Amino acid sequence: MKIRPVILCGGSGTRLWPDSKKHQAKQFIDFGGWTLLGKTLDRVKGSLFDIPIISTNSKYLKEIKKHLKKYKIKKYKIILEPTKKNTGPAILASALLKDVPDKQPMIFLTADHLIEKVSKFNNEIKKNKKYLTDNNIFIFAIKPNTLSDQFGYLITKKNKKNLNKVTSFVEKPNLKKAKKIIEKGGHWNSGMFFSRKDSIINNFKKYQQNIYRNSLSAVYKSNYKNNIYYLNKKSFSKNSSRSFDYAILEKAKNINAIKLNISWTDLGSWKEILLMYHKNKSKYFIKKNTFYRPWGKYTNLFNGNNFLIKEIYVKSKGILSLQKHFHRSEHWLVTKGVPKITLNKKFFSKKPNETIFIPKGAIHRIQNPNKKPIKIMEAQLGSILKETDIVRYEDIYGRAN
Repeated sequence: MKIRPVILCGGSGTRLWPDSKKHQAKQFIDFGGWTLLGKTLDRVKGSLFDIPIISTNSKYLKEIKKHLKKYKIKKYKIILEPTKKNTGPAILASALLKDVPDKQPMIFLTADHLIEKVSKFNNEIKKNKKYLTDNNIFIFAIKPNTLSDQFGYLITKKNKKNLNKVTSFVEKPNLKKAKKIIEKGGHWNSGMFFSRKDSIINNFKKYQQNIYRNSLSAVYKSNYKNNIYYLNKKSFSKNSSRSFDYAILEKAKNINAIKLNISWTDLGSWKEILLMYHKNKSKYFIKKNTFYRPWGKYTNLFNGNNFLIKEIYVKSKGILSLQKHFHRSEHWLVTKGVPKITLNKKFFSKKPNETIFIPKGAIHRIQNPNKKPIKIMEAQLGSILKETDIVRYEDIYGRAN
């Protein structure tokens, strides 16, 4: 039996745009001819998978239909939630659809994850499919490639069947604790799950009876039209808002991990986005987009919707002007060297892989007092992203306002 993919596509993207009323959900952001939802739809096109189910809300319906058309996916089901209740009720509602057979394997994917080595990912799915039962759940665990406090972690031990049984979950530990977890073989919790339909239902019946009852009613009373299930608002709204992790995984006894050593990120912060552009900058580099300045140069890599990605190169002894911006904020990621940074009345240095946020209106400057050059990836956020939006207070090259 083929695997039924469920794509969870309800995230709002507020983490990336805290100051913007017109924030973009990250699964729809055009990062340069591609989106995270598009990459996810591409991954479930192969012969391994049945037609996809997309779980979302009416706000995103138009955008999802546009993606389905672009990626030539003609057969699909869409579940529209009348209100946001987190991933627990969303996952259960998709498993309760009548056109999903009781024993069909289901894979639950979030629409905003970037996964490389897709063939390796699919091979692990095939390998573990035979171990699915009517009560177990597999979670995809990512081998950490860096120390991070932005992800949840999980700890495992081998069982008699040589499966990685999850013994504990740790929700976004501090860096000191994360280091100890990684040293013990801990992995990141990817938020992607693999299970049979009947196992999802059985676990909710056992651990979350109210969510099961309300979601069953919401699906049973839903309106179905043009491949879209409009869940019953009265029933679905009675659900408590709970993540699948909290509602089921932390309570169920039969949770296993599929360990993956692949490049994975949810692009949930500007640091991760800047790292992605830095890793792939050769794909975005256009010579005419490099501009030279007395202190060095910068290259505009990608101009998105209300954001601009650039790489800044500061030569030895180069000093940018002391400046501020009226219309944009900035995120910086140091990739080479140790810059001296001014932010309002504070002065400090940053090392490679460290970041800093420059709020709109803050007075700031980059200096390179060292012999070696400095490189910084920059994300500018705002409605006006032009060089004219600079007020210079001091400048050794005579450009002060």
